[in-house]
Amino acid sequence: MPERVTGTTRRTAPRAIAVGAGGLLLAALLPAASAAAGGGGHGNACEHRANNTYAKLLECVTVDGVREHQAALQKIADNSSDPDYPGTRAVGTDGYADSVRYVSDVLTVAGYRVTLDPFEFEYAFPIVLRQLTPTEADHEAAAVGGSHSGELEGQVIPVDINLTGDRASDSGCEPEDFAGLDFSGDNDIALIQRGTCNFAVKVQNAQNAGAEAVVLFNQGNTPEREALLTNVAATEFEDGSTWEPAIPIVGTSFAAGQALAAPGSTAFVSARTEQRTDFNVLGELPGRNTGNVVMAGAHLDSVTEGPGINDDGSGTAALLEVAQNMAKSGGDNTLRFAFWGGEELGLLGSTDYVTGLPQAERDRIALYMNFDMIGSPNYVQTVYDSDQSTFEAPVPIPEGSIAIEDLFESYYTSIGEPYDDSAFDGRSDYQAFIDPEVGIASGGIFTGAEEVKSEEQQAIWGGTAGEQFDPCYHAACDTYENVDLHALDVNSDLIAYAMLTYAYSTESVNGVPGKQVPGRPAPLPAPAGPEGTFPLE
Repeated sequence: MPERVTGTTRRTAPRAIAVGAGGLLLAALLPAASAAAGGGGHGNACEHRANNTYAKLLECVTVDGVREHQAALQKIADNSSDPDYPGTRAVGTDGYADSVRYVSDVLTVAGYRVTLDPFEFEYAFPIVLRQLTPTEADHEAAAVGGSHSGELEGQVIPVDINLTGDRASDSGCEPEDFAGLDFSGDNDIALIQRGTCNFAVKVQNAQNAGAEAVVLFNQGNTPEREALLTNVAATEFEDGSTWEPAIPIVGTSFAAGQALAAPGSTAFVSARTEQRTDFNVLGELPGRNTGNVVMAGAHLDSVTEGPGINDDGSGTAALLEVAQNMAKSGGDNTLRFAFWGGEELGLLGSTDYVTGLPQAERDRIALYMNFDMIGSPNYVQTVYDSDQSTFEAPVPIPEGSIAIEDLFESYYTSIGEPYDDSAFDGRSDYQAFIDPEVGIASGGIFTGAEEVKSEEQQAIWGGTAGEQFDPCYHAACDTYENVDLHALDVNSDLIAYAMLTYAYSTESVNGVPGKQVPGRPAPLPAPAGPEGTFPLE
């Protein structure tokens, strides 16, 4: 799950590549997968029978089967020796390419019609900030939004910085700050301290003065402002207007800024990017009604910091386990399982897919369900709040979405599982589906990311108050061990129940009649209602 939603990209690559069951095209496109496409944690009976009742399907969808897929994703990350981001499954890396192959192999073997859906994105190489003189040091550095792609070696020129006392700083806020400084060389690096004005002003003034690169360092006036400067951009001014810098920009810590401010300092700065193409994976099982498509999705990519086995190896693994066991389910409607790329870069793969669909294809999609982080180790069970009983939605909510929320909540109620609301805010891959121009009914579940669990929530769901729902969110420790098995088990069953329900009928969502799931299932109870532990203080 991304920390914030960013913009979209448009396709220039071919629309899609089909993967035939007779021979995997992936072998020619991608590196060999490090893990074989195996079955779930169950016997041959499940793999070969028609799991067309709730009892049959829920018997076969097991947490052991989900864990097999998570283990395979972990092994892929472990075996990845990508030169830029080893040990991860980030989009654009060998680890992601092997993840694409693994998912495609599993779906193809199960009998799905598999498609590789390409999307373009801007691949960012690791940021480098290396001091060359008067001492040599590799300084920790971070990307700055709006940076131009480039790298250079040159002299470091401090701009009106304050390294002592209260460290109050308006470094770079006025063009006059650059007066008397020599930026006439070919590779001049402006060293600018945080403070007073926004970063767009500082960088624009530096570029206008002739700097060929900018290093922004933290202010150092408080403990919080001594750390690495991250999650900042230099593109927007205080009045809301924007611009596009034409020079590379990196962020660093106050201590690094101090070191770089030494007389005679030179440095190497690299903030390179390039356009690349990667793939979403789509597995489709045609039903009798090919004009009514039930979609569910999870994102396949991790962040560059780690293997992403909860975020979102949990949703990916659960969807794969459900897909394997629904291959002979025999429902009326067409099923489409989506495994998105580039979610961590700003929902790129899913957005590109939806915006690239002709209207006739959008009209075929009855609903979309999103499963991003469903096994957080310090979990809360939450459902996207489409009825706005807790959170006022900052985005439009398509008609039919409340029916999806009700189904999830009724399922939790039927098994005695407490749940709460999660903001229906478009923060994950359902965003493109709910866009006003698209308007596809959507829903999802979520077990928490960087938010901190309250004592009230600990009393309901267990775990540890005062810690994040996922202490390893976007970190190297998001591994195979970073999962709560109860949450993963319950939510895998919920996905299976919902997929089988909508495989037979989406009438409650879009009014298209269908059939009852075989086996005379007992009706679900009305939702018990959210626990009311959100919003957090």
